[in-house]
Amino acid sequence: MGVSHVPGAPLLTRRNNHCSLAGMSSNLTSLPNLLTYGRIVAIPVVVYLAISGYPDLRWIAFALYVAAAVSDFFDGYLARKWNQSSALGRMLDPIADKLLIGALVIALAWDGTLGPWDLIPAIAIMLREIFVSGLREFMGDKGIVVHVTKLAKWKTTAQLVALGALLLMPLLPGIDIIARILLWIAGILTVWTGYDYFRGAWPTLRGN
Repeated sequence: MGVSHVPGAPLLTRRNNHCSLAGMSSNLTSLPNLLTYGRIVAIPVVVYLAISGYPDLRWIAFALYVAAAVSDFFDGYLARKWNQSSALGRMLDPIADKLLIGALVIALAWDGTLGPWDLIPAIAIMLREIFVSGLREFMGDKGIVVHVTKLAKWKTTAQLVALGALLLMPLLPGIDIIARILLWIAGILTVWTGYDYFRGAWPTLRGN
């Protein structure tokens, strides 16, 4: 049975449950997956260094953060180029992004980098990521895959760039206004893509 599709909304398809255990186990230690593991492991280190209160450690946090953000591009690119895509990688890649972004948003709010007005897009980002994760789980229970849109990929890039700029705020005087504008752009894209996912899933949610 097909899935109702709203024009312009994210593509929804029925999930294929067939998989090869041999292929899956061989992909566990592929380089794309190792990059994703590394991104997850780096998160607590980046957060600790970022909120340490020492400028030198914050610079190290920024460098590690940039490496983690860049790995987000390379793990997917290499998986496609080398035909090493795996179910584990497809699951962990967006989770790693959300953990990195969510942990940094909380850390930057805790250490005062985010001002009161900054909390509006920051909270919007957190709420949208939780909402879409729940939506994906609900749709997954029905055997439906919610595909990532091009705009959602740009949204993730905007979030990563904005958070990188926010990390630099205590280190580079004058970057504050740029960082805050980038955060609002990321927040707007985040809400927009969240609405797109909800619109695409609505026929299924209402029982069609």
